[in-house]
Amino acid sequence: MIKFLKNFKINEKLVKNIDFSIIAVVVVIVLFGILNIYSAIGMSYARLQFAWLIISLVAVYFILTIDYADILRFTPLVYWAGVLLLIVNQFLGGAVNGANAWIQIGNRAIQPGEFAKIGMILMVAKIIEEAEGDVNNLKTFFKIVGYAIIPVILILIQPDMGLTMVSFFIMLGIMVIAGLNWKVIVGGLGSLVAAVVVIWNSPIMKPYWKLRFLAVVNPEKYAQNEGLQLIQSKIAIGAGGIFGLGFMNGKQYKFVPENHTDFIFSVIGEEWGLLGAVFLMFLYGMLIYKLIQIAKNSRDIAGRIIVIGIVGSILFSIIQNIGMTIGLMPISGITLPFVSYGGSSMLTNFISLGIALNIGMRKKKINF
Repeated sequence: MIKFLKNFKINEKLVKNIDFSIIAVVVVIVLFGILNIYSAIGMSYARLQFAWLIISLVAVYFILTIDYADILRFTPLVYWAGVLLLIVNQFLGGAVNGANAWIQIGNRAIQPGEFAKIGMILMVAKIIEEAEGDVNNLKTFFKIVGYAIIPVILILIQPDMGLTMVSFFIMLGIMVIAGLNWKVIVGGLGSLVAAVVVIWNSPIMKPYWKLRFLAVVNPEKYAQNEGLQLIQSKIAIGAGGIFGLGFMNGKQYKFVPENHTDFIFSVIGEEWGLLGAVFLMFLYGMLIYKLIQIAKNSRDIAGRIIVIGIVGSILFSIIQNIGMTIGLMPISGITLPFVSYGGSSMLTNFISLGIALNIGMRKKKINF
């Protein structure tokens, strides 16, 4: 066992290139999240979240021992494994809040869509690298769209609206940075609007999805169903004011469903107030800024695209999650990155972070 582990050792020449400040920032975010999980639901879930933190940090270490160029060689395997998990999920998955998005394993469950999202980012980056960055080549463009749309369709039919939205914005960010012609982007967005109109009036659009969109505009009208969660969330956040009510002193968030997962920001808003929210936004801002710097300094196109995809995933998840708790975005099952309770979310976010750090530490080739 010890001999096996010795094979997984970070090259000493590369250790100095690891941006440990990113790890420090994320660990602070996670610990802040654990405090709020403890407030919301108790020690057992807080302890489990801490265990997932340790597991995730170990996963990051192992990722750092492998050159991301080698990881890219196994991209087809990672991608199709993610797709296979999504297909298996259609038969074995359990419904949570209307979405058949979880595979139950004993007392725990995994969310295949989170892992498939990483495979999608890697596959698209590999295709763009092989095309030497020419995303405006028709063959390359349709190849990217083809590989991106397979997991997205499988996620859509679960149906998981939140992860579908995140996947779309990941691809939008990647294509913009990769230099896709703006006429194609605008045309694509126009087609998307038309598609939304068609889907809205089709059986694909589940009734509870429509309610979630309508509840954003007029939550009081839907106070008996989808509007209730939003109303209670806004009451809790409003009760916190500027300075918050203090740790473990919140009362209103206890009436918010899923207050330790999707609606953890309600707990933060009430107990820590506007200052607590600003503190969290500052940490997220530091994380996003540092990841963008890694993308800019990447040694190749693939590295840059992968990190941009990761940035898009984290950034939109933050916007979507916080937006839905204050009535600016439709309610969906998107967790607040590194804060909400959830093993799949925590592990996949750390795997993404590990890949980004891997790219950052290998921004230059080693000279022997």
